[in-house]
Parts: sequence; structure tokens; C-alpha cells
Amino acid sequence: MANVTIWHNPRCSKSRNAAALLEEKGVEAEVVKYLDTPPSKEELKAVLKMLDISARELMRTKEAIYKELNLKEETDEEKLIEAMVENPKLIERPIVIKDGKAAIGRPIENIIDLLD
Repeated sequence: MANVTIWHNPRCSKSRNAAALLEEKGVEAEVVKYLDTPPSKEELKAVLKMLDISARELMRTKEAIYKELNLKEETDEEKLIEAMVENPKLIERPIVIKDGKAAIGRPIENIIDLLD
């Protein structure tokens, strides 16, 4: 099977469900605990391109740090990306990457579509 990576937060039920789905389907994925090993700016930009979404669309806007950093008012894409690199808790999860494509596992059907 193709190389598969999951940006995973073991404390998140959606992320655990995505990891279980990969295991169920026999997919050996590289697990990146992105809170412990945050993506670089370049990695984040590459994933945004694969997802074909803006930085804001990848952000967890209900996190306290989002409000603390006043990101709702921020319009500069680069600054939003930098905020996620510096505060990986802001990154929506889980993200599964396969063959140059990516999917956010909310809903989990996105991952099923990516794998098929």
C-alpha cells in the first residue's frame, strides 16, 4: 500500500477513530504526534495545498489560544500559518496524507474516500 501519514492527537476521539480505521483497513501509517512534533511551515503549506483550503479553514477556531492571539481579525495567510506552527493545538485533526493528497478526518468518511 502507498505511504500514509496521519497527524494524530491520541487525546482526541476523532483522531483515535481515524487511527483505528487505518488499522482496520490494514494500512500501516506513519503516526506523527503533531503536538509533540509540530509541522514546519513548509510541511503545513504543503498540506494546505493538498487539502486545497486556506489556513483559516484548517484552524480550530474554538481553541482558547485562537481567541488569545486575536486570530479572528488576522487576514494574512502567512501569519495564520505561523500561528499554527507555533501553536499546533490550532491545527484541525486528524489529517491523513496519502499519495500527495490529504483529508481531514471530520467526518471520518473523508479518510475513507482518500484511502479508496
